[in-house]
Amino acid sequence: MTSQVVTRFAPSPTGFLHIGGGRTALFNWLYARGRGGKFLLRIEDTDRERSTPEATAAILKGLSWLGLDWDGEVVSQFDRRGRHAEVAHEMLARGTAYKCFSTPEEIAAFRAEAEAKGASYAVFQSPWRDADPASYPDAPYAIRMKAPRDGVTEIRDEVQGIVTIRNETLDDMIVLRSDGTPTYMLAVVVDDHDMGVTHVIRGDDHLNNAGRQQMVYDAMGWPVPVWAHIPLIHGPDGKKLSKRHGATGVEEYQAMGYPAAGMRNYLTRLGWAHGDAEIFTSAEAMTMFDLKGIGRAPARLDFRKLENTCGHHLAMTADAALLHELEAFLVAAGRPALTDTQRDRLSRGLYCVKDRAKTFPELLEKAEFALTSRPVAPDEAAAKTLDSVSRGILKSLTPRLQNASWTKEGLETILNDAAAENGIGFGKLAAPLRAALAGRTATPSVFDMMLVIGRDETIARLLDAGA
Repeated sequence: MTSQVVTRFAPSPTGFLHIGGGRTALFNWLYARGRGGKFLLRIEDTDRERSTPEATAAILKGLSWLGLDWDGEVVSQFDRRGRHAEVAHEMLARGTAYKCFSTPEEIAAFRAEAEAKGASYAVFQSPWRDADPASYPDAPYAIRMKAPRDGVTEIRDEVQGIVTIRNETLDDMIVLRSDGTPTYMLAVVVDDHDMGVTHVIRGDDHLNNAGRQQMVYDAMGWPVPVWAHIPLIHGPDGKKLSKRHGATGVEEYQAMGYPAAGMRNYLTRLGWAHGDAEIFTSAEAMTMFDLKGIGRAPARLDFRKLENTCGHHLAMTADAALLHELEAFLVAAGRPALTDTQRDRLSRGLYCVKDRAKTFPELLEKAEFALTSRPVAPDEAAAKTLDSVSRGILKSLTPRLQNASWTKEGLETILNDAAAENGIGFGKLAAPLRAALAGRTATPSVFDMMLVIGRDETIARLLDAGA
């Protein structure tokens, strides 16, 4: 019987949720959810100067927008510092760590001497590693782990393959400082072990840490988790993603109007592949996602592909869910909320605009006919279609529409008859109709617009335009 898969996302609360962090969280979430496992969240807030409650809130908000739900309570790494210290002292008792009384000045002098001898990097070798406890002074001490001095440490990584680290390059790292505070390297391992994490899926900027962290597992006799270090996300130019490439924070993408489902789909495919699968739901992604499909090369952010993916998801989403997310977008973007009338019309009109938009701003632009209020002000191109002849035709339509069957078929009959009676093709009639109903030349079909805004509003807009 295999143990339950447990993954985790462990960001530092020093700012917003970066898009790369969002993808890391997504990969962990998909891997756990697709295997009936747990996805845990830990905030690595031991850096008290840089960690802020606002940043933690921003991370939680970003994850919630992406739709990544976590199991159990959010764990604070800082709150567990007593447990970390306890493990450091247990390593002392096991003989896999030792008390080091070397002062910062002595360590600096060692490095300066090594540098003077031309060494590019020197591993500090503490004189206290094998010292007799009887020689210990009555002074503050750090606890250092006893790293192996020869041979190699192998990291068996599901993405990077077997990574070999020469042990001579690994120092006896400090696990507990002389002031009693634990180091990051110790805290991460203790937390992952205590939380039952079976798979550590994270950015490959942590790959070097894995060698040192694996020694902590070995020193405590704990099972080593499955490692999977994923390449970072680069900008379209192949350089590390930064502000110059555009938005880098997850919340910025919400405010820009990308739907969460489309964002999840795009980020899943960013550096991972499963055959020819391009557009899929999260449920489908859970069944497909595996570590073997993750590439070793950095992924490049492609905004055009992101928009195309989001366009598919806008079209796929049920109208009620789409309206709910659109209203959340308005809040995130600082835009005015919908009025009751706008919400009602939009809920009835989404079917004729959602397959033509790639973002929420585009969708709102195409749904302007349902959101605008009388009198409808035509733009320059639309105004040109409202000459005296077309105004007269629009005015003559209103009596017929009063008693028309308000269905697409009924409206088609009336409008086609009106075009024929005036000796024009339907296209010649549709242009001023678009101008009157929406104030622009590019709109959904005139029949869809009339059905969405209703009989009274349609007649009123035609009368306004014909006046």
